[in-house]
Amino acid sequence: MPDPEHTPDGHHIIVNGRKWRATDPLIPDERRAELQSILMAWRRDVKRTKGAPESRHGVQAAKVALGERGTPWWEQTNDERRQRWEAVVPRPEAEG
Repeated sequence: MPDPEHTPDGHHIIVNGRKWRATDPLIPDERRAELQSILMAWRRDVKRTKGAPESRHGVQAAKVALGERGTPWWEQTNDERRQRWEAVVPRPEAEG
């Protein structure tokens, strides 16, 4: 799958004509993969639980850690960015 198109400033990606906030590019590859795995687990949990609030909060926490929600990563200092992606984001209990 090819990388999505980015806006010229790199802050957003374009998917099917819609603009979405890009993942923070400073997140180390291993941590980014871990957070994306956690996000996918929470998304599966949202479907399994028919949108339970706890599951939706898990999605939110993972997306914040990735820099896709919350304070825009380009407005944060490098230390703030690191603290954000290093924060503990648990997996759903069903995932272990």
